[in-house]
Amino acid sequence: MSALRPLVLLGSATLLLAGCADPSEPAGASSGTASGASTASAAPIAKNAALAAKVPAALRTSGLTVASDVSYPPMDSFASDNKTVVGAEADLDKALGTVLGVKVTIVNVPFDSILPGLQSGKYQLGVSSFTDTAEREKVVDFVTYFDAGTSLLVPAGNPKALKPVGDSLCGRAVAVAKGSTQALVDLPARAKTCKTPIKVSTFPDGTGVNLAVTSGRADAALADSPVAAYAAKQSGGKLEVTGDSYGNAPFGIAVPKNSELTGLLKSALEDLKASGGYQQVLAKWGLQSGALDTFEINAATRPSTP
Repeated sequence: MSALRPLVLLGSATLLLAGCADPSEPAGASSGTASGASTASAAPIAKNAALAAKVPAALRTSGLTVASDVSYPPMDSFASDNKTVVGAEADLDKALGTVLGVKVTIVNVPFDSILPGLQSGKYQLGVSSFTDTAEREKVVDFVTYFDAGTSLLVPAGNPKALKPVGDSLCGRAVAVAKGSTQALVDLPARAKTCKTPIKVSTFPDGTGVNLAVTSGRADAALADSPVAAYAAKQSGGKLEVTGDSYGNAPFGIAVPKNSELTGLLKSALEDLKASGGYQQVLAKWGLQSGALDTFEINAATRPSTP
């Protein structure tokens, strides 16, 4: 989704993905199926009966409610109908639902409200490009599924010669999403070394972050690497990513602490990888470089292998 395209936020809307056709395709993608296949000849993603049998009985009936901030293309965004959720994470949600034999419903939720919603039992899962961090693991568990870093998004030509690392952001206006790793960890750490404070502007979603840069209200933005790259590609030449990404860490599916779904999701991801479905989902959105070799539970605090 272009930073210039208005985003309709339907905070109370639920979007049923199981069985829906994906009405849009990522830029440059070949026509594919809604199951996450990148070509018509790709093998369909199938139910794993053994894993499906382990899904709690109540969830087999109700299905899984997944909370996501649907303003983060190519991970999650609304299609042109402003109702249907599309993106790599949306496709992964659907694929996991297929493997586990359950209906999946995505609810659009402000990013910083997702983890509290999981804690209160309002949602079963949170899939919204959450970096698995030790701080977040205090309140939820994570099952990792993608590797990403942070990128610096600037106006085309980078007129202020900003760099993703170093002190060039000191004294500059920098836009970030509220509740993001960039807002909670990255910029506070940078501020400790700046003689001139960074002017931090927080926005409730990625669309606001992008618009702040294109409108000149912010000198730059910090965002997850796949999101920043997609925003630049879709900006009509108004934005670009400068320098390399940094601080790579895995995204994780957020699950309430000690939920029986945690291990089940890890097994479902492993099933998807073995069948090729995981690779199909990432390839559809041009995100193969972020594929993980293995999926982990609470990778941020997992003891290192000797």
